[in-house]
Amino acid sequence: MKLFPAIDLYEGKAVRLYKGRYDEMTVYSEDPGSIGEDFAACGASHIHIVDLEGAKEGTTPNFDTVLDIKARSGAFCEIGGGIRSMDVVRKYIEAGIDRVILGTAAVTDRAFLNEALDAFGEKIAVGVDIRDGCVSIKGWTQDSGLDALDFCQDMQDLGVKTLIVTDISKDGAMKGTNRLLYKELTSRFDLQITASGGVSSMEDVLALAEMDLYGAIIGKAYYIGAIDLREAVAAAEEK
Repeated sequence: MKLFPAIDLYEGKAVRLYKGRYDEMTVYSEDPGSIGEDFAACGASHIHIVDLEGAKEGTTPNFDTVLDIKARSGAFCEIGGGIRSMDVVRKYIEAGIDRVILGTAAVTDRAFLNEALDAFGEKIAVGVDIRDGCVSIKGWTQDSGLDALDFCQDMQDLGVKTLIVTDISKDGAMKGTNRLLYKELTSRFDLQITASGGVSSMEDVLALAEMDLYGAIIGKAYYIGAIDLREAVAAAEEK
């Protein structure tokens, strides 16, 4: 299993939200690139980046910061947040970002999703942000009304290869991840599934790795020292 330590960006800073709430934000660093360097030093070969401003506004205000993280870490970097046009997709991929994650746009603009898949194939992933069994959009601020499992099936049918699935209720809460959800997803779909939200202990990492998941994202647990990243990366890769 690949471990993706995460950097969430807001105004050029590395931050974390609590359950997706922008009014409950903690700033962890004013130099996100240095965090990317530390990830690499701990053995992480993949990094998950989210532009939180972009997620709300559909723009790329942290573009230069994303490229700085990529350059300084040398890692495989995926980016999500506000990617709602082919121009933005091309901007990131042509700049060297390895994978682009479509969230809101995958729900609201199926033609765009299909165009992106046709142009860039496996460089396109879809973020499935789940609250109470439904897909949330626009930086977790709106409920799409779509059943999450039905949506995952639609994505598989369209040819999407990678899903980043977040249980919003678990995100940043440090109370464990939704193992039942990820077990169901891996048994139901033939997709590369990355677990996100609530991965807060080595027990979580090992449990997800045993499911043969493609990946897992570590966020707050890294920043508060609840998980030793070097140990977690080694344990995940063993599985």
